[in-house]
Amino acid sequence: MPKPTHLPVVAILVGGLGTRLQPVTGGDQKVIAPVGGRPFLFRLLDQIADAGLRDVVLCTSYRADQVAEAIGDQYRSLRLHYSYEAVPLGTAGALRNALPLLESDPVLAMNGDSYCELNFELFREFHARGEACGSLVVCEVEETIAGGRVEFDAQRAITGFVEKSALPSRGWINAGVYLLGHELLRSIPEAQPVSLEREIFPGWVGRGLHAFPVSGNFIDIGTPKSFAAAQHLFA
Repeated sequence: MPKPTHLPVVAILVGGLGTRLQPVTGGDQKVIAPVGGRPFLFRLLDQIADAGLRDVVLCTSYRADQVAEAIGDQYRSLRLHYSYEAVPLGTAGALRNALPLLESDPVLAMNGDSYCELNFELFREFHARGEACGSLVVCEVEETIAGGRVEFDAQRAITGFVEKSALPSRGWINAGVYLLGHELLRSIPEAQPVSLEREIFPGWVGRGLHAFPVSGNFIDIGTPKSFAAAQHLFA
């Protein structure tokens, strides 16, 4: 059972293969690739520490040894814990695998290869006020070709996810930061590769899934082009 706490445990998904970025990283784990002179994961940990959070679970798989060697078990005021997948389980499977370590309800989950400026306290207040089972941070972009769109109503209840399109259009995209309740996390199939974005979130529409729009900077490092853009953001 999750412990009663006002501070969520943070789960960071850092197990991806980073196939598209390997020409830049040389096969190293992408979350420790230097961005602005420091490992990208440090940027996320700084953001979390600045928000006053304390416990972080790193969901690792590919090159897990590199992550542990670079980060250790303490970063600033953060206590770091590790959840290892012998076989990559995808973004949803990784959270299900780490559930025994996620001793808060809700859990703050984050993609390890993207950065989004937001006020974590406001995000938590939004989630609690709306009695949401799950809340997704979304940001508006000029074109949603790369990642598809998140659609939501005036009450910010998510009504659907639109797949990637060949036609550019302005819209809201998933920013890779979530508050997720244990009831939802326990519904993820165990010990099998499952994607939050492609399989789980669409199935959770209508179960209390809400969107939290933000206007701050958003960047991912998933491709050589976006990795180069991240260098400028953190220069």
